[in-house]
Parts: sequence; C-alpha cells; structure tokens
Amino acid sequence: MKKNNAVLSRLLSFTRPYTGYLIFTVISATVSALSALYSPVLIGNAIDCIIGAGNVDFDKILPILIQLAAVVLIGAGAQWLMGYCTNILAQNTVRDLRTAAFNKLQRVPLKTIDNTPYGDIITKVVTDIDIISDGLLQGFQQLFTGVVTIVGTLCFMLSINPAIALVVIVITPLSLIVASTIARLCSKKFKEQAALRGEVTALAEEYIGNQKVVKAFSQEENSEQLFEQLNQKLYKVGVRAQFYSALTNPSTRFVNGLVYAGVGIFGALNAIGGGISVGQLSCFLSYANQYTKPFNEISGVIAELQSAFASAARVFELIDSEDELSDKQNAVPSDVKGGVTLDKVSFSYDPAIELIKDLDLIVKPGQHIAIVGPTGCGKTTLINLLMRFYDVSSGSISVDGQDIRTVTRDSLRQSYGMVLQETWIFKGTVRENIAYGKPDATDDEIILAAKAAHCHSFIRRLKNGYDTVISDNSGLSQGQKQLLCIARIMLTRPPMLILDEATSSIDTRTELKIQSAFAEMTEGKTSFIVAHRLSTIKEADCILVMNAGRIIEIGRHNELLKAGGFYAELYNSQFKQT
Repeated sequence: MKKNNAVLSRLLSFTRPYTGYLIFTVISATVSALSALYSPVLIGNAIDCIIGAGNVDFDKILPILIQLAAVVLIGAGAQWLMGYCTNILAQNTVRDLRTAAFNKLQRVPLKTIDNTPYGDIITKVVTDIDIISDGLLQGFQQLFTGVVTIVGTLCFMLSINPAIALVVIVITPLSLIVASTIARLCSKKFKEQAALRGEVTALAEEYIGNQKVVKAFSQEENSEQLFEQLNQKLYKVGVRAQFYSALTNPSTRFVNGLVYAGVGIFGALNAIGGGISVGQLSCFLSYANQYTKPFNEISGVIAELQSAFASAARVFELIDSEDELSDKQNAVPSDVKGGVTLDKVSFSYDPAIELIKDLDLIVKPGQHIAIVGPTGCGKTTLINLLMRFYDVSSGSISVDGQDIRTVTRDSLRQSYGMVLQETWIFKGTVRENIAYGKPDATDDEIILAAKAAHCHSFIRRLKNGYDTVISDNSGLSQGQKQLLCIARIMLTRPPMLILDEATSSIDTRTELKIQSAFAEMTEGKTSFIVAHRLSTIKEADCILVMNAGRIIEIGRHNELLKAGGFYAELYNSQFKQT
C-alpha cells in the first residue's frame, strides 16, 4: 500500500502543470454530485404534494418541477465539463510521462540499453503508459464524484433523519473491508501481469525482428512453443487478476443490497409511526442507492487503478534509472587534431570477467590504425571506449594530450565519424537520412556526399529520388543502407574516423570504390579500422593485433607477415582449403 501511495504521489506530481484543469474537475464533480443529491429532495417534496387521492397541489408542484429541470441541466453540464477537464488532464499528464521516459533513454548509459530487452523498454514507453492513461481517466472521474457523493449523501440523510442515516453508516464498513481486501489481491496479480506483458513483448520483438534466421534454421515450431509457454503464464496470471477484480462488483452490490434493505425496513417503520413522510422515505431510498453507488464505482475501478499503479511503477523504474555520468564542471569542448593515447587502460563489462587489461597505445595524428583479432578479443570494446560509450575501469584515454573525461562528450563524439557493420535507417526521406549529422546541409553538399559514397546512382532510381521516404524495412538492400550510412560520414567530414566492418555488406567492386573514397576522405585524419577481411587493411599505417584484451603484435602488414606470428596465422587462414 505504501508503494502504491508513493506511485500515486509521483503521478500527481506530473499533473501540477495542469492544476487549473484539476481544480475545474473538482468543482464540476462537486456541482454534478450535489445536483444529483438535491434531485431526490425535490422529487420527495413533489411526492408529498400528491400523497392523497384527489389531493394534488399543482401550485406547489409546478415550481418544484421547474427547479428539478434546472438542477438536472446544471448537473448534466457539470458532468460534461468534468469529463472534458479530466480528459485534458489525463492526456497531458501521460504525454509528459511518455516524453520523460523517452528523454530518459537519451541520457542513460549505453550499458542500460544493452542490458535490457528492447521489447521491455518499448512496453514501458508505450503500453504501460497507455494503461496509466486509462487508470487516470477512470480514477479521476469516479474518485472525485464518489467522495463528494458519499459525504454529501451522509449530510443530506443526517439532516432528514439521523436514526436512519445511522443504519447506513453502521453497514458502510462492510463495503470498505470488501474493497480493501480485493485491492490487495488485485495489486499483486496486476504487478505480475505487467512484468510478464513486458517479457512477452520483448520475446515477440526479438523473434519478429529475426524471423529470417528462425525460418532458415526451421525453428518455427520451437519459437511457437517458447512463446506459448510465456503466453500461457501471462494467461494464467491475467485470468487470476481479472477474477479477483471481477469479485468487486457482486461483492459490493451484496453490501449495497443490505444497506438498501436496512433503509427500507427501518424507514417504513418510521413512516408508519409518523416519524417521516412518504416523500422523505422515497428520498431516503434514493440516497441509499446514491450512497452505495460510489462504492461500486470506486471498487469497480480498483482493477484499473492497480493495473495503472503496476505499470506506473515500471515506468518510474525506467525514469529513475541512473543517468550517464555528466560532464565535469570544467569540461571543455575538444579541438581535435587526432593524437590518441591509451595509458594502462583496463575495462570489463562484468567485474568478474576480465576483458581489457593494461592496454597501452600511442596513435599519431593522421595515422590509419587497423584493429584485428579473433571474435571477443576486445576490438569493438576498444571503439566503445574511444567514443566514451563506456568509461574505462582504470587508466586513461587522451586525445591530443587531454583526458577524454575532461572534455564534453558531445564535442568528443562529434570529432569521430563512425560507420558500423549494423546499419540504421530511420523513417524519413533519403535526404534527411544522409543529413542526420548535419541537418543544415545544402542539397549540393548532400549530393556530393552521396556521390562520394557511390549511392547517388541508386538514389536517382528511387521513385522520388532524394525525397523518397525510406525506413529500415523499405526494401533497400543491406549494402544500399550501408552506403547511405557512409554518405552521412562523407557529409560531416570529422577529423577522426571509426570504421567497424563498414564495408562488410558491400560487394567487392563497390568496396574498391568506397576504399578509394575513404582514402581521399581520411587523408591526414586519424582513422581506426576494425576489419575481419585482412586484405582490406594492407595499406594501414599500423596494424594492432589483439587477443584476450591485449595488443600482442603491432606493425605494418608486410612486417607482421614476415614475423610469422599470430597475424600471419590469421591472414593465411583466409586462404586455407578445408
């Protein structure tokens, strides 16, 4: 319960910018509830005017009917205003919540993204926040009107006949006990349901995104079984959660029936004894219904609220994630020439598993450094450290003699042009994709970069040329998408380059052209090239041969071949026949 209160308090903090709508919601809810409460009084007065046969006081009834019509219209208007304000309040709140969650993803360390299933993150940002929206809409509307109705009804009943009102008050705790018991049962199951929903989304995203691999290995049946197992767990938890929440309505209705019966019996006896009039008894019976109705509504919305609390807890877990370490207060923008020094650098993703240990390296400005080695030797990890996607565990990395932890991340990363083996094309025009790193680029600059990357010809063949809207699933080949990613770097022309298997998806003929373009672009610029095809790095100024997180050989291509060491073995293994 304490945790739910903390979550509710956190949710309400997101409504503060919209306090005006909250105030109007409370006011309109109060007016709506009071209008509904005053109507039975008018109806009771009207009944007392026609209580006897042939004894109808039309002079008194007509003003009462006019008042009743006015009260109903005012109540209807207040009800509409409450719904309008509640919708704006809820939608603005969840919009800000979703924005906060998405913006948080831009600030968390890369390890947070790497260690969390993408589908689970998507569920938190989209599905869970939709559930919060539904809970807020129902909760705000029914909570405000319910509280006002309960308090107002008690006041009206006490003013008419305290003895009968006491009957209602005595039976009321039963509703509270029933509602709180069901709330506890629902809370646990809805938390489990929210967590399993995230797991199902993550599994679906994983298998849908890699469906070609699943089909290639004929694993359709196994993937169906795996999904069915997880889906079955979600089904069982969902059924229990809905079962407990479904108990709410009949349970509270049973208590409501007791309240209504108690008021009817005790009120009838009072009416026979002359304690109250028939009109007042009718009014009391209406109040008995109105008094118990909020308990039905509030307890009925418990399921939505518990589900919303469970989803909100997951969203706040994301929002509360640790931010990437901020730049130091005295951090300055880097003015890079290209000298890079690694001094006794050590790093590991898992403290229990050593990856890079005491790595030393000096790179002069303008050098082309190739990094080779077996899978898992630390090549890509070294790139992550150079870009400060991860910080070193010990030691230091300096650019032009300045520790990269003393310069701003943005300026450091803008100093590098990075082309990865994994391409990323977002939904937008070809022009927007190429100009991603330089949004203010002119058309001439974009076309020049595309020509340098040898993708101008295939872009012209697209339906709308550079204005064609593309995405990662728009039918472009992997090689074409890679060329567009290379064109981005051609456009920005940074002082240093990182090419991590940048031409792995490109045919040999185009690769030769790209290598020629790279040679022109990297002239006088420091470049780090990660390659598996060793034939592509023969002209590198220096080749670093890594194994188990250490540099075991260093030199030019011909020198390393003559040495007959690990590099020579790697190089010659490409031509061995099995």
